[in-house]
Amino acid sequence: MARLQRTLSNVAEESGRENGRVGVVGGSTAYPNQPALVGRAAFRTGSDHVRALVADPIYEIVAGQSPNLLVDRYAGETFDKRAVARTHEMSEWADALVIGPGLVDAEPDAIRSVVDAVAIEPSLEADLSNAVLTPSGAEDDPIYDAYGSLEAFSRETDAVVTLTGDVDEIVAAGDRIQNETGTSALSVAGTGDTLVGIVASLLGQGMDRADAAELGAWILGKTGELATAEFGPGVVATDVIERIPDTIR
Repeated sequence: MARLQRTLSNVAEESGRENGRVGVVGGSTAYPNQPALVGRAAFRTGSDHVRALVADPIYEIVAGQSPNLLVDRYAGETFDKRAVARTHEMSEWADALVIGPGLVDAEPDAIRSVVDAVAIEPSLEADLSNAVLTPSGAEDDPIYDAYGSLEAFSRETDAVVTLTGDVDEIVAAGDRIQNETGTSALSVAGTGDTLVGIVASLLGQGMDRADAAELGAWILGKTGELATAEFGPGVVATDVIERIPDTIR
């Protein structure tokens, strides 16, 4: 972990640029708040700019979550081919692009780049060589069905996987390591979106994908420990997000 902390420090000192821009494509009428959770986590991890692209019916909900979050919209309720061009525009703007949190009704061929758990199955036919996937243990069946194991999947596609559960695990280049931080309170809704925001921010700041996945899981776990020490069993995702800077310090 000391190596990864030095890596983050070196990225900040040597980049000679801003601390990254994160784009978030997600949300639906059933799950409108997930893009805002991702954005808040990315901001607290150090990103300078976060822009969300959401369906028109939930635009006001997401835009009202935070004055710091930039929000765009696409027409209709479903992420389909009409929204792809807007996504491509965002990908050109962003240093790291998140696709998937709360996006339960997307058309399969609209899924690209960084893919959250709800979008894993349609993304398996895409180019994942620049992707980080964040499934829970209940959401990785499509990978096992297609590849037999997460290790084989990471070798064949060059994707990085952060598998969340009682103990978070990172799988990259055929290797699997366990994260050493965390608490049972991190099973609360929204902490998966928090992890996505943390990892995306680290990617946007120039960190290698495997390092970003490993450090992101460590930051989430340690931050969950801090929040649980204060709130006990009543901890919620936003409590965790607000303590990310304490962990990074």
